[in-house]
Amino acid sequence: MTEPGAKPAQETRWYALPTDEAVKRLGTEPEAGLADEDVRRRLDEYGTNELIEAGRKGPWRILRDQLISTMVLVLIAAALVSALIGSFKDAGAILAIVVLNAVLGFVQEYRAEQAMAALRRLSVPSVRVRRNGRTVEVSSPELVPGDILLLEDGNLVPADGRVIRSSSLRVQEAALTGESETVEKSVEPLENGDIALGDRVNMVYRGTYVTYGHGSVLVTATGMQTELGRIAELIQNVESEQTPLQRRLAELGKGLVVLSLAVAALVFLLGWWRGEPLSLMFMTAVSIAVAAIPEGLPAVVTIALALGAQRMLRRKALIRKLPAVETLGSVTVVCSDKTGTLTENRMTVTMLDVSSRRIDLAEHLSHDEPFFDRDAPELRPVAESAQLQLLLVAGSLCNDAELEQRKGSERFRAMGDPTEAALVVAAARFGWVKAELEKDFPRCGDIPFDSERKRMATVHEVRSSETAGTVFSGIGESAADFERMALVKGAVDSLLTVVDRVWTEEGVVALDEEWRGRIQEAHESLAAQGLRVLGVAWKPTEAGKEEDIESELIFVGFFGIVDPPREEVRAAIARSRSAGIRPIMITGDHPLTARYIARQLGIAEDPETLSGRELDAFSADELDEAVESTAVFARVTPEHKLRIVEALQKSGQVVAMTGDGVNDAPALRRADIGVAMGITGTDVAKEAADMVLLDDNFTTIVAAVEEGRTIYDNIRKFVKFSIAGNLGKILFVVAGPLLGMPLPLLPLQILWLNLLTDGLLGLGLSVEKSEPGIMERKPVSRGQSFFAGGMIGQIVRTGLLIGVIPLAAGWWLYSDGDENWQTAAFTLLAFSQLWQSVGVRASRHSVFRLGLFSNRAILFAGLAVIVLQAAVVYLPALQNVFSTRALPPEFFVLSLVGTSVVFWFLEAGKRLRRRGRSTPAGS
Repeated sequence: MTEPGAKPAQETRWYALPTDEAVKRLGTEPEAGLADEDVRRRLDEYGTNELIEAGRKGPWRILRDQLISTMVLVLIAAALVSALIGSFKDAGAILAIVVLNAVLGFVQEYRAEQAMAALRRLSVPSVRVRRNGRTVEVSSPELVPGDILLLEDGNLVPADGRVIRSSSLRVQEAALTGESETVEKSVEPLENGDIALGDRVNMVYRGTYVTYGHGSVLVTATGMQTELGRIAELIQNVESEQTPLQRRLAELGKGLVVLSLAVAALVFLLGWWRGEPLSLMFMTAVSIAVAAIPEGLPAVVTIALALGAQRMLRRKALIRKLPAVETLGSVTVVCSDKTGTLTENRMTVTMLDVSSRRIDLAEHLSHDEPFFDRDAPELRPVAESAQLQLLLVAGSLCNDAELEQRKGSERFRAMGDPTEAALVVAAARFGWVKAELEKDFPRCGDIPFDSERKRMATVHEVRSSETAGTVFSGIGESAADFERMALVKGAVDSLLTVVDRVWTEEGVVALDEEWRGRIQEAHESLAAQGLRVLGVAWKPTEAGKEEDIESELIFVGFFGIVDPPREEVRAAIARSRSAGIRPIMITGDHPLTARYIARQLGIAEDPETLSGRELDAFSADELDEAVESTAVFARVTPEHKLRIVEALQKSGQVVAMTGDGVNDAPALRRADIGVAMGITGTDVAKEAADMVLLDDNFTTIVAAVEEGRTIYDNIRKFVKFSIAGNLGKILFVVAGPLLGMPLPLLPLQILWLNLLTDGLLGLGLSVEKSEPGIMERKPVSRGQSFFAGGMIGQIVRTGLLIGVIPLAAGWWLYSDGDENWQTAAFTLLAFSQLWQSVGVRASRHSVFRLGLFSNRAILFAGLAVIVLQAAVVYLPALQNVFSTRALPPEFFVLSLVGTSVVFWFLEAGKRLRRRGRSTPAGS
């Protein structure tokens, strides 16, 4: 428990306290952590570990935005004028419809905001803490002061804290301090003075990230009490992110508003010049303005993007940044890592190689089930080799994976990185269980793996001479001659730069050119079979000499690890190719391994391959040329990834790039779509990415591209639907008086039509499924107009038809003296747009191929339009509000059937386009 009155906030100089004093003040234990009861109490006292985001839209702000939109303000003005001239019924009805429209818009936008909030909650990282004496994973918002937080390379720091244990822990604090150099953390207390944030080397702060090593941290402040929270209070005017498409359509909407107001003003002036009553002309002008404004456009775009992101989530793709949804439809190149994305990440050691003696374990070490037995009897004869003993022991000790023993049995399962887990499992199957080895050879130092060195090193005390005698039998040295040993594992070509001897059957000999050639040849033969190859080296050392552990090493041997290609990826790659998307493999593995997997998956028959070393020798121009034809990049670093992305983008490609490590963040940010691995990815990679693959599967990227194309298509369909329908209404309202008819539609009737069409039918279009063949056309090019593919012509032709149908019928009925002419025209317009919404469900294919009932949303919306329009026409209460008359039932049915000409017109247009040239991408 915390001391009475103690506040774990910035006023306590935690950096000046010794670790035991800091832990005591926060009432916790470094090894046990907090109890659940303490966590609950502290959550109540300090709140969740979250920054308050004032920029997010709350319900009241959404409602306010609905009531101050251009269309609503125009209608409120019309209601006021109606009241001033004594038409209180019209004024009340207009205000009632304004409220209904606002409610519908509020529901749509609130639903979209809630959908995005749910996605944001899912993207919150998990953190490892000690609680109740165990290490557990919790969501970052659940952290409280006093928690013991475990940090490692790649973690985002989720709260402020005092470092209580550090193993080469380095933190990048540029986001908070502006200092570009990483800071190595210590546990020693600092002076009890006013020390600058960047100099508090025993503290970590929220918003920074770990670049190297690992350590334990005592959480001292969470949420808005952190240093980052203080800054957040100063910048709480954050606006919601708008996508490029939303900005483009917002500009379109503004243009349509200006145009409609100009036309309305012109009609008003012409009527006034002709001597028409000013009240009538004002209402006419308002009618035209209301008819032209696509008020449903912003809501439909927002909900299409948000619901599309939720559909992607069901397909294991978490969208972190909304622009990614629309950009996905334009992707032309997918640069994918191999391990876990193209392959199963189900690592199994199948080959051991020591002194060119190769041992095939494929039949013995496959383990599809999580739990396995130790010390397999069939492996005992093999285990007699002294070199093999050291290879297995070193692979298990120089390793961060762990073995979990099933309670009450001798069965184990591995936890951690799949590659490292495979080594721990292999050793255990030979009888060497990691937990038991660590008692005899405890780790006392390490150099974590990084992508530049491509290796990891650990230092171990030698406590058991008996075990050491078994492990090092036959080496030619007594285990008692050294106190410690250094173990290094990693890529074989990396190890060969730091070894100078090799352990052979005859003992330790110098690594001459002959031995170097034999090792490289054995390595390449395994890599050519698609195996991932990891080498092991070691040497005896002494206390205090850990700084030179990666030099003058003795090469022991290597592991061949199989990671089979995912069965479903081959079909996904073929699908991406048919969609005009080029797959590229980028991996840190050996070129031969990468080429083998690329051929297996169909990335290329004989894939052109470049290594990182070759890339280093390329100039910018040479790289620009190379990326046009290269299908596989092997032995690459994160810096190479960045160069590859930039070269591809320079040639006009829209690039999706996968990554999982801290150093992948620049390439993920630079790519048009950064894709982080959800299982193996670090927090930093996920934070930099636009999308997170929850299953680390290449197939999910292709599925997300399909969803992106679908969403883009649906937004185009709605724009086509809305603008064409509004054009038809304007034509009818403007042309009617020119033909000698009274005002064809009242503002209230037009608003009702817009509510039915842009509101109900538009939402139905926003959830339309993918069209057949959507992944058989080229991506939307970066510079392609939103109205490409003859869309403007389609809008004009459809709008003219929608306007002519009620105009012709209304003029004929009016000329014949039929008092129902206005109601008839009003109904014909509603049903024309109903059939239009059915016809625009597909841009190229017939709706019959999609299935008339495949979109239930549009089906129910269409039925609702029919029922609501019938209510307006036949219910006396609504007749009084909307100035309608009851139509003969046969005319109502005939109107519904007759306006299907709009549907058949759209179907005929699609048929002609299919017979002609291919429809451009996105049309």
